Amino acid sequence: MGSDAADAVVIGAGPNGLVAANLLADAGWDVIVLEANAAPGGAVRSAELMEPGFTNDLFSAFYPFGAASPVIRDLDLGDHGLRWRRSPLVLAHPALDGTCPVISTDVDETAASLDELSPGDGDAWRQLHLEWRRVREPLLQATLGPFPPVAAGLKLGLGLRRDLLRFARFTLLPVRRMGEERFAGDGARRLLAGMALHCDLAPEATLSGVLGWLLCMLAQDDGFPVPEGGAGQLTAALVRRLGDRGEIRCGARVERVVVEGGRAVGVRLAGGGVVRARRAVVADVDAPTLYNHLVDARDLPDRFLDDVSRFHWDHATFKVDWNLDGPIPWTSPAARRAGTVHVTESVDHLTVHEGELVRGLLPATPFLLVGQYSMLDGTRAPAGAETAWAYTHLPRHPRADSRGEIGVPLEPGWAEHIADRMQDQIEGLAPGFGALVRHRHVFDPAGLQRNDANLVGGALAGGTNQLHQMLVFRPVPGLGRAETPVPGLFLASSSAHPGGAVHGAPGANAARAARLHARIDLVRPSRTRALLRAGRTG
Repeated sequence: MGSDAADAVVIGAGPNGLVAANLLADAGWDVIVLEANAAPGGAVRSAELMEPGFTNDLFSAFYPFGAASPVIRDLDLGDHGLRWRRSPLVLAHPALDGTCPVISTDVDETAASLDELSPGDGDAWRQLHLEWRRVREPLLQATLGPFPPVAAGLKLGLGLRRDLLRFARFTLLPVRRMGEERFAGDGARRLLAGMALHCDLAPEATLSGVLGWLLCMLAQDDGFPVPEGGAGQLTAALVRRLGDRGEIRCGARVERVVVEGGRAVGVRLAGGGVVRARRAVVADVDAPTLYNHLVDARDLPDRFLDDVSRFHWDHATFKVDWNLDGPIPWTSPAARRAGTVHVTESVDHLTVHEGELVRGLLPATPFLLVGQYSMLDGTRAPAGAETAWAYTHLPRHPRADSRGEIGVPLEPGWAEHIADRMQDQIEGLAPGFGALVRHRHVFDPAGLQRNDANLVGGALAGGTNQLHQMLVFRPVPGLGRAETPVPGLFLASSSAHPGGAVHGAPGANAARAARLHARIDLVRPSRTRALLRAGRTG
């Protein structure tokens, strides 16, 4: 296109920005996407990080929401080269005592693994799955769509009828309590609580139960799929789908949203120049950066800025990637078949881990989320070899180390020390793991942010998933929608409802809101219409 004006200017070519761009282009809008990095994708990228022939996912990796999301599904990315791959088992949770509950896309296999540890828990899992199947589609629509979810909420309520209040109570249970109410043994409880930790929620936190259950049920139905060839192939499919209907400019850092007459009319680039937006500016940018840096404080209400100052980030993420000479030699055979492996001994260990984080302590025995690919995507490494990763959470502002081995303020070499700690935990469940390591790469929280500015301080979710910053409280108290205090500016990042994970919902909600407001403005005689006309001719 090459123009310096478009119907919509999208800041950021992460998955939400690319979803918004595609949907606006589908509606016939001209779109320019401005990306600060040298390549699109945000936190959905892959590369030969350490050596040729080994493809590593740089940030996000497994996509249960990507396969289940109505937003992603309706884009028909399979027509643009995306191929999902799934492991024989979705998830394994081995422990040092030799137990290993699993989630399989075969509910009977999942149930059998739970019955082996505690007879009767298999039937309890089947019951949870039946309850999920009853509400799945309206719940996903209500969860991922604009807030308030009027139509989806009505459908959900009509489907539940007399069970509505029971379901409401169920959604508020902490995952520890949910596990205790539903299961007699530790295996299923570990599966639920480990999933809640994906969402940065302690076992005792409100919403930890329903989010842990939601991820378990998505795993049960759809698995934890990955794009064949690496996470970047999901981004590539979004880029191919957009095609020449939109322009993506990389290396184009936005330094200011241009506001004229109280309305967002474009952006100013760090290198100079302005790109005009005739209808909307859509920001796939974390909320504090957007409102504290890209928008002039004079264009925002003081009370709103005060709310932004209270924005609560999720924990920092610490990630290690390995290239290996062979698959991880887990002692548990089930763990060798699972693409995702949780490493922690019990729900109590998860509580200790989260307690250390909130007290600012580097965890002594951190919870690990491990990913491995050789059993599901042979394109990522040479035959017989493996690519794997693990991440854990750290406090955003460490005060001390639980083991007393790492000095604070953090000293040079601290990150390698944490990586060693993580590697030793895997070694305990997979003797010989260390001997297989060809190369190791560490992303500490600052390194994550350097490679993707939206991962502020290593935060993956765009803000905490705790109840006080979800739904109508995301990113600040309001309606939980994509609209901002500046007309014509829409928030499309994971800082907006419904939050983190690669489901495209914030981008879709922002695109929907932008189209709605454009239609309203076309029939409303106002200063806004005059500005839009000026933008079309300026």
